[in-house]
Amino acid sequence: METSPDQDQAVKSIGMTASADSSKKSESGDHSSSNDNGIMAPAPKSDPNFESEPNKPLEIEMGDTARNDSALSPRMGGLSEMVDSSLRSLQSAGSAILNMVFIKFAPQPNLPFPITSRELGDLSSERTHQALARVLAKAASNLPPASPGEEKNLKSTKLQLEALVKRIGTEDEEDHSKAGKHRVHDMENAANALATVILRSKPEEGISNDPTDVEFRKETFGTNAIAEKKLDSFLKLCWEAVQDFVLIMLIVLGVIGIVVETTIGREEGEACGACWIEGAAILASVCIVVLVTASIDYAKQFAFIRLTRSLNETNTKIVIRNGHQLSVTDDEIVVGDILSVNSHNLASIPADCVVLGPSTSGGLKMNESSLTGESVLIAKNPGDVVLSGTTAVQGSAKMVVVAVGINSVAGKIKAHVYESSDHDGDGLDGDSESPLFSKLEKIAKQIGIAGTCAAFLSLAVNCIKGFAFDGVSVQEYLIEYIVVAITVLAVAVPEGLPLAVTLSLAFSSNKMMKEQNLVKHLDACETMGCATTICTDKTGTLTANQMTARAIYTTKTDFSCNDPAVTLGKFVKDSADRPHESTLKLISNLISIDTMDESTLDFEGDKVVGSTGNPTEVALLVLASDFGYNYQQIRNMTRGRSDKGDLAEYLVEGKQVEFSSARKMMSWAVPTENGGYRIYCKGASEVIFARCNHQLGKSNRSEEMDDESRLSISATAEAYARRGMRTLALAYKDLPSGVDFDAKSDSILNSDGSVALCVETDLVFLALVGIEDPLRPEVQGAITKCYQAGIDVRLVTGDSPNTAVSIAYQAGILQDFHFSVSADEKVAANLKPNVLMEGKTFRRRVYRIDDDGNKEFDQTAFDKIWPHLRVLARSSPDDKLTLAHGLNQSTLFADSRACQKLKQDDNISVFPDRQVVAMTGDGTNDAPALKRADIGFAMGIAGTQIAKDAADIILLDDNFASIVTAAKWGRNVYASIQKFLQFQLTVNIAAVITALVGSFAFAKTPLAAIHMLWVNLIMDSLASLALASEPPTEELLKRDPVNRSKSIITSRMWANMLGHASYQIFVVLWLLFAGPEVFGFDPGHLVESNDGLYEGSKKENSEHYTFIFNTFVWMQLFNEINSRSLEGDFNVFKGIFKNPLFCSILIVTACLQVIMVQYGDKAMHVVEGGLSAEYWGISIGFGAGSLPIQQVINVVYTWGDKLLCLHSMRKRMTKSRRLSTRNIDADLRDNASNISGSSSQK
Repeated sequence: METSPDQDQAVKSIGMTASADSSKKSESGDHSSSNDNGIMAPAPKSDPNFESEPNKPLEIEMGDTARNDSALSPRMGGLSEMVDSSLRSLQSAGSAILNMVFIKFAPQPNLPFPITSRELGDLSSERTHQALARVLAKAASNLPPASPGEEKNLKSTKLQLEALVKRIGTEDEEDHSKAGKHRVHDMENAANALATVILRSKPEEGISNDPTDVEFRKETFGTNAIAEKKLDSFLKLCWEAVQDFVLIMLIVLGVIGIVVETTIGREEGEACGACWIEGAAILASVCIVVLVTASIDYAKQFAFIRLTRSLNETNTKIVIRNGHQLSVTDDEIVVGDILSVNSHNLASIPADCVVLGPSTSGGLKMNESSLTGESVLIAKNPGDVVLSGTTAVQGSAKMVVVAVGINSVAGKIKAHVYESSDHDGDGLDGDSESPLFSKLEKIAKQIGIAGTCAAFLSLAVNCIKGFAFDGVSVQEYLIEYIVVAITVLAVAVPEGLPLAVTLSLAFSSNKMMKEQNLVKHLDACETMGCATTICTDKTGTLTANQMTARAIYTTKTDFSCNDPAVTLGKFVKDSADRPHESTLKLISNLISIDTMDESTLDFEGDKVVGSTGNPTEVALLVLASDFGYNYQQIRNMTRGRSDKGDLAEYLVEGKQVEFSSARKMMSWAVPTENGGYRIYCKGASEVIFARCNHQLGKSNRSEEMDDESRLSISATAEAYARRGMRTLALAYKDLPSGVDFDAKSDSILNSDGSVALCVETDLVFLALVGIEDPLRPEVQGAITKCYQAGIDVRLVTGDSPNTAVSIAYQAGILQDFHFSVSADEKVAANLKPNVLMEGKTFRRRVYRIDDDGNKEFDQTAFDKIWPHLRVLARSSPDDKLTLAHGLNQSTLFADSRACQKLKQDDNISVFPDRQVVAMTGDGTNDAPALKRADIGFAMGIAGTQIAKDAADIILLDDNFASIVTAAKWGRNVYASIQKFLQFQLTVNIAAVITALVGSFAFAKTPLAAIHMLWVNLIMDSLASLALASEPPTEELLKRDPVNRSKSIITSRMWANMLGHASYQIFVVLWLLFAGPEVFGFDPGHLVESNDGLYEGSKKENSEHYTFIFNTFVWMQLFNEINSRSLEGDFNVFKGIFKNPLFCSILIVTACLQVIMVQYGDKAMHVVEGGLSAEYWGISIGFGAGSLPIQQVINVVYTWGDKLLCLHSMRKRMTKSRRLSTRNIDADLRDNASNISGSSSQK
């Protein structure tokens, strides 16, 4: 295709500089267009650059070669048909030139694209016009060579692209007044070039729906689906579950037990019978724990898959392909697809896109709070990037998809959360275990080592005693001694610990569910109890995620409401300086009339329960409602504004001047009864204020605005802004009949430099309104409780520093001592160093560049910042991740000198252990940090799905105060496991000592392995559930968090365990040695040994050892009541009847014990026929003795603790006397004398 030089020059001249205002048909058929001020005006009768028919494409005369080219024949579409969609969108000749390249590529869709997915991903990450310019420049340099005869046309296209790139890459994006229409047209051309030249898509027709083309785009740019993480097989999950140290020991023990009992453990000619049952029972307990754990994890995987697939099937969008609108799932969207988005369905964007032209009336506005944390709507114009995961809340637009899947911003976050195979590690991974499980693992290993040592001690003592002193045969007795040692080891290992902990956490998580905490990971229950730091975002977590009017300046009076529980309307009406009712009515009328129909409120009675439309206008409508006026009634009863009832026919009498980002204001004029008009104006405070020369005074009359009034209003606006509020001004003006609404001012200009309308000048200033996203009413109390519980709170937000400081101070995160002493205002500029930091400064200070030029996290630099840091403003998603990682890995507590300096200089106390970090959030941007933190909280209502998937706990009511409930339950879980451990280890201490003594004395333990398996696996699991059912108390929140490194067993627990173990050992050993003589039954070691020393012996289960077993169990049952308290309460039954589950489990366990003893026989290694009533009474009596023993322990521990404190105090006093130059007692006497002397003088 060729054009003449003159034609080329004409096209260049027209394409890049001509005006591109489009004309539209009104309902009546007349053409109309919007002038600079937004008022609909008649279309110009002629335009030299455009055809009069808006849908007719611009014809460019081409050379003969072009006209005769078969590719451009009418059947193939021709040049005009191929570019008409782009021309209809942009209405500029420059668009036609840019689309020529698309014509060449359209018949060959599988040619390589001139850009890569990474470069498009960089465009969505940077989101600047300069980034778009770089993409276009890259594409221009990578265009394939032209076919013969097309070199000149391709060269011309490249020149046009290069010229366009130069303009959009150098012009200031913020200064629209200089660029004017040309800037808008350039960006429209750039967006169109991106769609047509680079991505081979038409704004009106989209891409081809040919599966080959769609598949080629997927191969080139990737799919919009995140690669699913490969599921772990059930066997793999079983293997992971069996890695528990306790389970490994039990497996070894069970296998050895079976082998020994079935082979070398039997005497010659002796039948095995059920000799294997104890070892098999141990292995069965392992299988139960492993299968339960693996089944839960396996079910979670499929539940997640079902959730993901359900979401994918319901997430559908409308795209344009082959000129038709198609509904496809988000996963099927590809780069180049054209999306048609509007605010009516609050469309969520499925991929990163670039807005196409032309600009629509009112423009497109997006809610990006889920990604950026900013609750302010962001205007999007042609050429701007729209991020995936954001929502359209105002206007409509077409956009072309530029990045999908892992290359999009939300896709990168999603891949990180779901641990997709697409995701690469970022080096900010942390601990895989919770603090509790780390401690339990440590205890299990210690128990295992202690049990092994006890087993070897038993074997060594028996060998020395038997072989050296008794002279028994090694071959005959060595196996028996080994079996006894294995039994001692079995007694030492707490078989029920893994299952007991799982049951305890599961029960607590169910309870937390009823208190609005959905626990996704069981270990998250207790981790929150150890939390030392909460890093919370602002929007939707501390605040209501709803713009609300919080201050108003009217009739020369400032009304600023600082109590989040009180609305501004109520505050104003209850104020002593309350404005006149007519003033409130005037404000309400202005708000109701001068807002868009799309902005509405939903009521239940007089209460606002929902809203739609522009958040700023919604905030104003709520203010009018709080003043006592119904905005809908005002609209319906106002002539020139009402579109309902009898007044609907007069709607045309009203004159609307639409809002635009260039004008920064909106006006609506309605007729008055005297035949004139009243125009209501609202907009940016500086814009409206500059147009006012009168204001409404306290007398409710218009007064001329003097310099003092102007200074007062300006100072108030600045004060609102410093508090992080958005300021809007309200004004009005009465107009005479016959006023010319199109008349232009001689001196006032709009914000974009265009001339203002006369009707919008010389206004009467009515009010200045401060709007912010308010603090939730319950947040202050919740944060106070966090501080009382030793939990620090930090705010991390994308908002400006002043907004962040305002919210943090209201919430109580920032206190007065965080500000300079001389500071009058609580604003960012008055904070002490490092208390607040912006994201860019934070990143610069905590990252360093290594020798290879790579960015590397600097923990040392981070440790110098975080003790002071309370607010991180203008933060990016990676900043939250960095903060969570740095806090988690900090070892500053180990540097005593640094901690002492922080305490002396800044009165900052560093928690004496590594931080346990909790992270709250509701947005997609919070997900990686939620996943990295020790405990992640997501909001159940406002939270995005990605945030919920990443979190450990979901707050179902979106209430920050529920975090306090989670902390209370978390600490209760930790206390419940401490109670269980106290109960469990008391059993093991007593059992091991008893087994050792029995093995030393008789080479046989009185408590068989199956007895301890019953106690540990069944009874203890039920006991853990019973102890976990104890409800939390407020006292738990008055304790400091538990250290990561601090032992889970406290000194008080040791006192309880050793005290009760001593009692149990005494009873069992007394029954072991004195029982046969006192109660008249045969010694158990003789009945069960069958060694020829006892005539008629058949190796039967003895009544003696069954009695010991029953007594031992009943002592545990009564000790379970004692274990309800860790602090040694004297009334151990306090509140027991308020916990029916505990009572029920206690009764069930007692009944099971009766069944096991009376009917267990060989399976439970008890005497056939069970015990008599006499022995049952004695067993229960010994068990009940645990209750008074607890009181003895309480008294001894209390007095011992007092003696230790007294001894410690005396040591400190002695040391002080040695260090002092004068005797302390003498100093006290001198001080007393001075005080007496002073009193006497008075």
